[in-house]
Amino acid sequence: MEEIANKENAPVAFLDRASRATRGKRMTKLHDDEIEEDELLWNQDALKRRSFQEAHALKMALEAKNLPVNVYVGMRYWYPFTEEAVQQRDRITRLVVLPIDPQFSISTTGSSIRVLERIFREDAYLSRMPVSIIRSWYQREGYFKSMADLIQKELEKFSNPGEVMIFFNAHGVPVSYVENAGDPYKDQMEECIYLIMQNLKNRGVGKDHTLAYHSRVGSVQWLKPYTDEVPVELGQRGVKSLLVIPVRFVSEQIETLEEIDMEYRELALESGIQNWRRVAALN
Repeated sequence: MEEIANKENAPVAFLDRASRATRGKRMTKLHDDEIEEDELLWNQDALKRRSFQEAHALKMALEAKNLPVNVYVGMRYWYPFTEEAVQQRDRITRLVVLPIDPQFSISTTGSSIRVLERIFREDAYLSRMPVSIIRSWYQREGYFKSMADLIQKELEKFSNPGEVMIFFNAHGVPVSYVENAGDPYKDQMEECIYLIMQNLKNRGVGKDHTLAYHSRVGSVQWLKPYTDEVPVELGQRGVKSLLVIPVRFVSEQIETLEEIDMEYRELALESGIQNWRRVAALN
């Protein structure tokens, strides 16, 4: 890092978000095309705004460590697109690519990396530039400790924290990605949750927990258990208090504000869960 800081020309950190422009099968439940479009635009605009806020915070944090950098935002499926972001060269001498997703998946971070590789192959200037890619960062202490902080803070809001079940909720991927294509996403997600829970245990906060995956589409099998099935099963088992952690999402978006806060909450309450809370996203 010191080598980067001492360069005459400032390097660049490229904050990449593999933001999708669709919401999966739950979008099809809406009968009004205008509502669908409005919600989609709101979601992408909110993500864009938060991404630039995160980029500014990253720049300030690095400069506080005497690491002057330029930070740009590029998105896979929305403006500003990755292709647009990498054209802002500004005398850049080195590039660090930071995906916004803590865990790697071939469908998100992998997709963005493939786009960058193609761009670099076709651009003589970029092809000669030193590039570092941070493929995943869920194992960084700053991340899993921050997640544990948020969980502990939210647990204290329950009238009886001792009865709370912790419910990790993650975006799913097809099983074939993991079993046939070698996607490390499932293993990384499970290790991520282990690190968070171990950090809580070290604080004396030992809790039962479970993990489920949402946003499956199509007829192929996706990672299980499914989020729309787990609250029903927990209710049948007599669980009364549930704390939901959207472990995949760094920023608030439609999946957290509507799917989790509204649709899954309603399902949980109908299934016998009496107390439902959600941990806020890190942004």
